[in-house]
Amino acid sequence: MVCSSTEVFSINCCPIIHHPANCRVYNFEHMTTALNGQPMISWGIIGCGNVTELKSGPAFNKVAQSTLHAVMRRDAVKAADYAARHQVPCWYSDAAALINDPAVNAVYIATPPKFHEEYAVAALEKGKAVYVEKPVAVSVAACKRMADALKANDGKLVVAHYRRGLHMLLKIKELGETGAVGKIKNIRLTMFQTHRPDIVANTDFNWRVDPEYAGAGYFYDLAPHQLDIIQFIFGEALRKAGVAAHQTNFYAAEDAVSGIMELPNNILFQGDWNFSMPEIMKEDSCLIIGEKGYLKFPFFGTELRIVTEAGADLMSFEHPQNIQHPMITKVVGYFLGRSSNPCSIEEALKSMEVMESFVYGN
Repeated sequence: MVCSSTEVFSINCCPIIHHPANCRVYNFEHMTTALNGQPMISWGIIGCGNVTELKSGPAFNKVAQSTLHAVMRRDAVKAADYAARHQVPCWYSDAAALINDPAVNAVYIATPPKFHEEYAVAALEKGKAVYVEKPVAVSVAACKRMADALKANDGKLVVAHYRRGLHMLLKIKELGETGAVGKIKNIRLTMFQTHRPDIVANTDFNWRVDPEYAGAGYFYDLAPHQLDIIQFIFGEALRKAGVAAHQTNFYAAEDAVSGIMELPNNILFQGDWNFSMPEIMKEDSCLIIGEKGYLKFPFFGTELRIVTEAGADLMSFEHPQNIQHPMITKVVGYFLGRSSNPCSIEEALKSMEVMESFVYGN
């Protein structure tokens, strides 16, 4: 670990864990109290990889009464480099050291899902608030153990289903609730990608398709966004079933999944995910069909098409530069006791249950 209150960080910092007093003495008072005397959420990131570069990391310093104090990565050189580039006061190569840093009162877990349970439970046991990436865990059982630890430690935990805070998806929720296309009858989702989707970050070790690290491949990486939004807007699945297959030999994880759900108000959902398609077959679409028309949009895009007998309308949206910024604002509000939990582990568990049902028939 390396910390400093004045010097500019560089990767020349010695990549070993130094005496912990270096960090604790410097930052504890500063990081727990804002300039106006208000409480401060002082973050530590476990797993400062690609997702934290733009999507989430910078937002922690953009939200009022929030600051990014420390980052951790097992590769000490990369941890030091991240801290230098993002002007983060402290970096670690050991997760326990970051969790035990008294200047950190909230931990963001952005590792492969295999490690979510271990780090979340450790942070909760130390009294830290937790913000954990999706999928919340690699299995329903792991998610339930995290929920048990949350309850046992009387803690706070939010799952990073951050698309709930995006304007396009909030507009879709509004249109559904106000009956813009009449009573909703069916939802059809199609996610066809190649075996290396360009909507997913490339990494040296592709942990996303290793079942030990991430469960059922790209489906477990992308479907949490989609299934969370569907249930966030239309309610929790009443019944669910599915099937999965290995249609190619690119990797060990399943590459094709189909699933159906019955949602409240007799809404029927059908989804197909395939990660072995040729380039010409790529598709990201969701069709919400009502009695008077339909809504069509890509989950990972920015355009919403509204079609009724009165005509068609195309709405374009712009996502924030740091796409998790709206969600992190709500997370900070919840951790400060000013608002409700924007995505509880109980809600994330519902998506995990649907995913396991689709893949494993549970």
